[in-house]
Amino acid sequence: MNKNKAAAFFSGFPERRFTKEIAERLEKDLPVRRCIVFVTACPVDYQRNDEDSAGMHGMFVEYGIGFERFCVVDARMDPADAQKWAREADCFFLMGGGVCTEQMQLMKDKGICDIVRDGPAMVLGVSAGSMNMGSVTVDFEDATEPYEGLGFADITMIGHFNYNDTERLRFMKAVSMWRPVCAMEDESAIFIRDGKVDIIGTIHKIVKEEIGPFTKEDVRL
Repeated sequence: MNKNKAAAFFSGFPERRFTKEIAERLEKDLPVRRCIVFVTACPVDYQRNDEDSAGMHGMFVEYGIGFERFCVVDARMDPADAQKWAREADCFFLMGGGVCTEQMQLMKDKGICDIVRDGPAMVLGVSAGSMNMGSVTVDFEDATEPYEGLGFADITMIGHFNYNDTERLRFMKAVSMWRPVCAMEDESAIFIRDGKVDIIGTIHKIVKEEIGPFTKEDVRL
């Protein structure tokens, strides 16, 4: 992996807007905003992909940090076109709302996985997309076996932590019996740039079912 890679993990934004603190950090980390490429976790839901990518770009526009161009990579895009967009991207945004394994397979099928992982563009991820950014991914929606993620940090991230979501909490604790879990609350973030880590919001670490605070020292690059 590119050791100078800039990346950010997000859990989710229930209000469909960045917090001010996260927006300010994005503005700092993305001084060049010519092209952003969204990568769906729902490869064949085209209407949803168009609406969600436009809505997510609108989250940038709200804070005056919109991009000149954007697109969404899904099953209908030709691999050559996906690779062309990927090479021109200043930022990738791995979307959520779907299945982690389907998003990872889509990037492989379109021939952009290496560009996303090793190229110069910053990579953002939310929910399923963020889960794919760690070194080991466990798909909550698909209940598959663990698999190798993009490896921007040696963590296993699971988003939308909420003590009231007993099913998801049970899943997190089960995973924590064999690997520590980075359990992110919505509107939290992990930013990585030049080998440095910053945390915004509330994130928990679950180890063998025990819940404690997650700190930037828990992120191994």
